[in-house]
Amino acid sequence: MKKRLVVLLSALMITSVLLAGCSGGKTESAGESIKGTELIYATAKDINDMNPHLYAGSIPAQGMVYESLVENTKDGIKPMLAESWDISPDGKTYTFHLRKGVTFHDGEPFNAEAVKKNIEAVQSNARKHSWIKLSTKIVSVNAADEHTVQLVLSETYYPTLLELAMTRPYAFLSPKDFSNGGTKDGIKGYNGTGPYKLAEHKTDQVAVFKANESYWGGVPKVKKITAKVLPAGETTFLALQKGEVNFIFTDDRGADNIDVQAMKKLADSGDYQIVRSEPMNTKMIVANSSKAGSPVQEPAVREAIWHSIDRETISKQIFNGTETPANALFSSNVNYANVELKKRGYDLETSKQILEKAGWILENGSEVRSKAGNKLSMKLYYDANSSSQKTQAEFIQNNVKKIGIGLELVGEESSSIAKRRSTGDYDLLFNQTWGLAYDPQSTIAAFTSESSYYHTTKGIANAAELYKKIDDVMVSADEKTRQSLYADILRIVHDEAVFIPISNGNVTIVAPKSLHGISFKQTQYELPFERMYFE
Repeated sequence: MKKRLVVLLSALMITSVLLAGCSGGKTESAGESIKGTELIYATAKDINDMNPHLYAGSIPAQGMVYESLVENTKDGIKPMLAESWDISPDGKTYTFHLRKGVTFHDGEPFNAEAVKKNIEAVQSNARKHSWIKLSTKIVSVNAADEHTVQLVLSETYYPTLLELAMTRPYAFLSPKDFSNGGTKDGIKGYNGTGPYKLAEHKTDQVAVFKANESYWGGVPKVKKITAKVLPAGETTFLALQKGEVNFIFTDDRGADNIDVQAMKKLADSGDYQIVRSEPMNTKMIVANSSKAGSPVQEPAVREAIWHSIDRETISKQIFNGTETPANALFSSNVNYANVELKKRGYDLETSKQILEKAGWILENGSEVRSKAGNKLSMKLYYDANSSSQKTQAEFIQNNVKKIGIGLELVGEESSSIAKRRSTGDYDLLFNQTWGLAYDPQSTIAAFTSESSYYHTTKGIANAAELYKKIDDVMVSADEKTRQSLYADILRIVHDEAVFIPISNGNVTIVAPKSLHGISFKQTQYELPFERMYFE
């Protein structure tokens, strides 16, 4: 398998050289074809419906147009559309003091009444937002005066500000864009308060965003941002070489538009720079602990698979070192995740011993172990549009074969895999944690959600204890208690090996060398374009 990986990477390098030859051996400077006030980024999918209270739209695009009351930063929650806030002693009432002089893109004032209407519009579609626990805690939202809003909860809920800071659904749209008094059945326009306005959209072709000249945070220096829909891979690489686009970044599915070898070639040309964020998420294999009749129900089988994954080789040969090996569900830079956990390294002999002890035996020269007449065979589902997932799946398939596990690989659309996750129709599937801004609370809350990881966790021996601790940590007002509860939660799922980590993913940007001010938010889903500028 390692030889195949080397051959694959070599082929990619040869392809890059040939492509360079097709363009005369010179990468056209991005600055020559696109003057220094515009970014044109390649995206593999359309921006879709930009309704900030629903989930079809591109998150990076929505992040340019809409804003929240508060912002999640590396230094904690900071003001955004709310300048300050107070929390009642019982933790149930949040009083937000709004920024004055802010207007929506259509000129409508941003005020307490607009906040009330937007939050009520989200709450009127409660089933759609059940994944975000805050939506189940809000009792009422009241406009105390023009610039003061009170949010009343049913009980203390410590992630309130974290969830209000998310890109969606608690983002703000001009009430003039509401349809039939709400947003759940569609909207009439896309006017937020953000640094950019949506100026043009041709479905599956292009979307153009222009700087908001009245932006409360200061007019952005990059005046125009264009999202151009292009197939990932060779087409995007050629477009970068020709200067048809000049910016790419990891999309909100965690996939890159071009491979690492193509990125290196662009950087070597001297026209582009590569910038990577700190770890944002954990790429992993999710095991269904509750699937009747599947060997993956057994903790021993899950632990054996964990030991059979060579994360170092995946990091070096598949990701070319751009993603680091992961040994736990969350990287240590995630809040509450710096917990001492048993390390399970790559060790095929240990995997074999675990399976032997659990009664899975190789019989009669068979390549696949069996127990009580049942074969140690499973299916692993991966995103058919992700070349890296397919390569990882093949590499893992080859390794588990060495310990007597039969692994059938099935590539499907990401929407199909999401449906399997919610219905429990899987043995193993590729997935990733929600990301730095959302974790640990959102991924852990999803352990109890039928639309997410309920089937992953409900079959473990101490599921009831796990769910009780999750309920407790979300309403805990004491920091030390939260730390203790999160440590217990992480140890339970780690010991049960239901989330098998592979690598820590990040956001990668390829941009013109002349572009400065590149930075990242506490999320893998959007970028602060308003901080960027050309020199």
